[in-house]
Parts: sequence; structure tokens; C-alpha cells
Amino acid sequence: MYAANNSLVGTESLWRQINDKVIIVQILVMIFLCINILLIVTFFKNQCFYTTTRYILFAVTLLSDSILLFMSDILLILIYFRFTIQVWLCIIFSVVVLVYIIVTPVTLTAMTLERYVAICMPLRHGELCSTRSTMHCILIIHGLSSVPCIVILSTFFASASLSFYKKYQMCSVEIFIFQVWQDQARSAVQQFYFLIMCIIIVFSYVKIMKVAKAASGENKKSTKKGLRTVILHGFQLLLCLIQLWCPFIEAAVIKISFSLFEDVRYFNYIMFYLAPRCLSPLIYGLRDEKFFQTLRNYSSICLFKRNI
Repeated sequence: MYAANNSLVGTESLWRQINDKVIIVQILVMIFLCINILLIVTFFKNQCFYTTTRYILFAVTLLSDSILLFMSDILLILIYFRFTIQVWLCIIFSVVVLVYIIVTPVTLTAMTLERYVAICMPLRHGELCSTRSTMHCILIIHGLSSVPCIVILSTFFASASLSFYKKYQMCSVEIFIFQVWQDQARSAVQQFYFLIMCIIIVFSYVKIMKVAKAASGENKKSTKKGLRTVILHGFQLLLCLIQLWCPFIEAAVIKISFSLFEDVRYFNYIMFYLAPRCLSPLIYGLRDEKFFQTLRNYSSICLFKRNI
């Protein structure tokens, strides 16, 4: 009887802890989604924004982050409450998450290159960063971002039996990996992406820094601001790239303890999924004078209409 009571108390404590974690995540996700939606609406309020490369790419990161936050939040809830779904449905969820988890860092890399062209190649900026070129860039970004997902799912489709798709499983990327070589293929692709994006960030930073040292007057001020933006992009990109390593850490931890796996996944989600996504509004929504002015004007109009 005493042991049964202890077990009951322990279970209730565990569920209370899980509920608290889930509630904290829901609050953070709702705050970031509301901010992102406000910024996306602001983006469409000024024609200058959707004809300028850096603002278009900024909108892509906002949309990507919003989709990823929403879908990953659903998966987090399913994991924490241990709901199982059919594998074919998990594939649909996973495709969206796997693609958009890469879209943001690839877009940030493209934004860094845009700053490099604007500062180091100003005469060619209008040609290379036209609206048409930006649309092509967005297609390339999504194409590149789909490669890791294609690698993971193609190896899964080659190994899984038809009956497996109808099984009920807890939805996680780990269920698509049957063999060690599949994990190694995923690791190789993600490490390659990590390396390439780091090289681009460092290259852009070094080139912009050289221009900043040689610049003077108003150009120096503009160049230094561009340099600070690249540094913030680099930090944001670092957090995004660290999240590429999270599945490998989680895959190792789940073999030790499922409860430890839940704690590690929760920490990774807060630090490497949510945190990088709160930096995008900071970098452009608050630091960029033109965007901030439009945001403030739009907010003032909304408040005025509500008061009327």
C-alpha cells in the first residue's frame, strides 16, 4: 500500500513537471508566432520591403520560422504526452520539419552574402540582388534545404516494408533510421552543410571587415553596421547549425534513458530551436530603422482604430 502511494505520488509529480514544461513552451511559441505574424504583416505594408532582397529574405526566415515553430511544437506535444500516430502521417510532419529546419540557416547564409555584395561589390548589387534574382534564390534555398530530407527519407523508403507505414509510432526522425549507414549518411550531409555555411560566414566577415577598415565617413558607419549585422547572423546561424547536431545527441541519449531523452530534447528545443528564432525580429524588426519605423506606424494605426 505504501509503495503504491509512493508510485502514485511519483507519477503525479512527473506529469506535473511535464505539464509545466509544455506550458512554458506553448507560451514562448505563441509569443514568437505573434511577433512573427506582426512582422510579416508589416513587411507587406511597404512596397519597398517586397522589392528589396534583404527584406524579402527576412520575410522568408519569418515564414520558415513560423512554420517550423508550429509543426515542431505539435511534435513536441505528441512526444511529451506519448501519443502515437501512423508512420505515413509522421512522414508528412517530418518532411515539413526537416525541410524548414534547414531553410532558415541557408537563408541566413544568403542574407550574409547579400550584405557582402552590398558592401564589397556595391556597383553590382542592383544587378545581382534584383527582385527576379531573389525569387530564383528562394527556389534554390528550398531546393538545397530539401536535400537532407530527401537523403533521410530515400534511405528509409528503401529499407521499410509496406506494413510499417500503417504502424503506430511516436513521431521522431529516429524511426526512419534502421541501419547505422543511414545515420552516417544523414551525418555526412549535415556536416557538409555545416562546413559550407561556416566558410561563407567567415569569408563574408573577413571581406566586410577589410572594407570597414578602408572606409571613411558615412561609408564607414554603414559598413560597420553591416559588419554588426553579419556578426548577429553568424551567432544566429551558429545556434541554427548546432541544432543540426541535436538529433545525433538525442539518438545517443535515447539508448540510455527515455526520460533523459525527453529532458535533452526539451533543452535542445528551447536553446537551439526557439532561441535562434527570436533573433530574427531583433536583427531586422528592431535594428533596421526603416522596418522599425513602418512597424511603429502600423502599430500606432492599429491602436488608434481600436480606441475608436
